[in-house]
Amino acid sequence: MYTAHPDRYADMPYRRTGRSGLKLPALSLGLWHNFGPDRPVETQRAILRRAFDLGVTHFDLANNYGPPPGAAESAFGEFLKSDFARYRDELVISTKAGYLMWPGPYGEWGSRKYLLSSLDQSLSRMGLDYVDIFYSHRPDPDTPLEETMGALHSAVQQGKALYVGVSNYSAEQTREAARILGELGTPLLIHQPRYSMLDRRPEDEGLLDALDELQVGSIVFSPLEQGLLSARYLDGIPEDSRAASDSPFLQSDAVTEELVGRLRDLNDIAKTRGQTLAQMALAWVLRGGRVTSALVGASSPQQVEDSVGAIAHLDFDADELARIDAIVRQ
Repeated sequence: MYTAHPDRYADMPYRRTGRSGLKLPALSLGLWHNFGPDRPVETQRAILRRAFDLGVTHFDLANNYGPPPGAAESAFGEFLKSDFARYRDELVISTKAGYLMWPGPYGEWGSRKYLLSSLDQSLSRMGLDYVDIFYSHRPDPDTPLEETMGALHSAVQQGKALYVGVSNYSAEQTREAARILGELGTPLLIHQPRYSMLDRRPEDEGLLDALDELQVGSIVFSPLEQGLLSARYLDGIPEDSRAASDSPFLQSDAVTEELVGRLRDLNDIAKTRGQTLAQMALAWVLRGGRVTSALVGASSPQQVEDSVGAIAHLDFDADELARIDAIVRQ
């Protein structure tokens, strides 16, 4: 039987999420990849155990994670039952709905029917009565936002979610979502945008400013930009990398000689900080406290350990930030 490390809360910083009472670890574990039947069960179990032992209390899922869709929630449900059931009240478990899950007109997007049906399916796969956070995974261009936010509100009213969030919403859409939810009496807790040193859209398009104004938390995905901000691409494209596969999320033609040169320059700064490039990239998104938590994926317990190592040095001086900007925005 798994017993969690007694000092699991000794080092991990926990940050308040917006103006709520909920605190999230600076680093959270995302189960987007590596938790399907194509990965060894014991490796999956070891990743989850190591993360929790290091103070990572938040496990982030979605209905379509796997692959195939639903697989990550099913796998997590088995590990929850075997390893983490007695620690349920120490965990923050989130899931999302928005992308395609089943055929027909009710299997994706943001209708009340789809969102609440999907949540019921997610709870069944994980063996849970409720999730801590339920997200609208993407805005629906055809469904009124009042309906989508009303479904999130209903999930809380039904006791199936404690908090609600949105992901991939623009600053304007986030403001409107927060307004609607506020009028319903279920505050918008958190936004999950894509953000990294190489992807500044939340800064440039005003999303981070909107979240500050609304006092809404943020948890960023792809802080390592699909692995680009790791040591893997410093010498080009490795044969076993995502860019070398048929992945739609990182294609080989994106890894240019110019980009590799910039990655090497960033790696030089990381070395002077005593960090790996991945650790510096995680520290960068967490700098200053604007971001509540950074989502990391892992294919091994060692990757979890490397990511958690970022918390030892989260501060940047003005010169470091200027040098990073000069490299990234050139």
